[in-house]
Amino acid sequence: MPAKRVHIDDDTWASINLLMKDRMISFQELFDEAIRDLLKKRGIPTSLKEALSKSAARHEAKVRGKSHKRHRRAA
Repeated sequence: MPAKRVHIDDDTWASINLLMKDRMISFQELFDEAIRDLLKKRGIPTSLKEALSKSAARHEAKVRGKSHKRHRRAA
């Protein structure tokens, strides 16, 4: 896994550090949680299972939409 560097201002780092100590978790765990929450907020799947579920739901909605249109025309 590639390592990345980020710059965090002192006040923000103090808050992050306090949160890490309060929850007894590492910076990596806190960062992973924050990224998962951000992706979820934006509707981006974070796992293969979620991506497949979302894709299947879109496909089913598309199929249902087509079947409704056919019934309307036949009626």
